[in-house]
Amino acid sequence: MRTFVFFLLALLMAPTVLAETASSDAKGKTAAPTTVPAPPPPENYNPPAAPEMPGAGQPEPEVTITTKGTEIHEEYRLNGRLYMIKITPAKGKPYYLIDHEGSGQFRRSDFETRISIPTWVIKRF
Repeated sequence: MRTFVFFLLALLMAPTVLAETASSDAKGKTAAPTTVPAPPPPENYNPPAAPEMPGAGQPEPEVTITTKGTEIHEEYRLNGRLYMIKITPAKGKPYYLIDHEGSGQFRRSDFETRISIPTWVIKRF
């Protein structure tokens, strides 16, 4: 542990030792230390513009959460128009009612692939 600390101290001191040896003249005298310019004061500082996020200009939906019995209903509105309702029952998985056409008619959507049952006709009698 001690060797690690000494190693870190040696690394931290190395730039100053090198600068002092390089600035010394032939007689062994050291030159005046170089100064680093101070950072600009805060009133003159102009930070760079923040990058724009994709979709930053789009409005976010308003979410209203209500409880009806043991179910939780989350209503999503965009520009005052209700377009989706998420229903979370007390038991079971949540499901969504979505208005795809904007007509006010909501259809259930689970966002999961449904199993399609084959309906091929094998033989007719």
